[in-house]
Amino acid sequence: MVTSSKTKLRVGRLVKAHGLKGAIKLELYTDSPDQRFKPGQVLELQVPETSEWFGKTIKVSELRFYNQSPVLFLEGIENRSQAETLIKAILLIEIDLDKLPEEPEAWYDHQLLGLEALVENTVVGKVIRVDHLPAQDLLAIETTNGEVLVPFVKQIVPTVDISKGQIVLDPPAGLFELNLTGGELDEN
Repeated sequence: MVTSSKTKLRVGRLVKAHGLKGAIKLELYTDSPDQRFKPGQVLELQVPETSEWFGKTIKVSELRFYNQSPVLFLEGIENRSQAETLIKAILLIEIDLDKLPEEPEAWYDHQLLGLEALVENTVVGKVIRVDHLPAQDLLAIETTNGEVLVPFVKQIVPTVDISKGQIVLDPPAGLFELNLTGGELDEN
């Protein structure tokens, strides 16, 4: 029996309508927009169940850049009103995990989820989420005392070992201690 080795990756989010002809500004979640948004590419939509787009796919007509901002044109979306119905939709593609290129120091979210987080050989929690923010990514670490958001930078997360199922943290003083006291510092 062959098991499926496919996963869905977030490649972008539709931000706002652009112009009158159905174009939509795009927030990229990929390093290869020309590959992920080539004409004819079918994208799955992550939208609320109440959306008219729930359970549907869209097809890329063209990706353009205006003032270095990506703008997406979709088949069947011909005007601004239609484009506005797609705003805030997350765009997903299905990929074969066996065909992902290996890049040192680069990981997909699904590879990080569930990894144990260690500080000085002590397990402090596990990765439950990756938040992608403009300045940097954050790892959400679930601890016995709640969630801690850790900047995903080499200085604080020097080691990611997928094969061992763990990440090693070198957090700044107070990052986990604040969490242990409920966020209040001791005045003494």
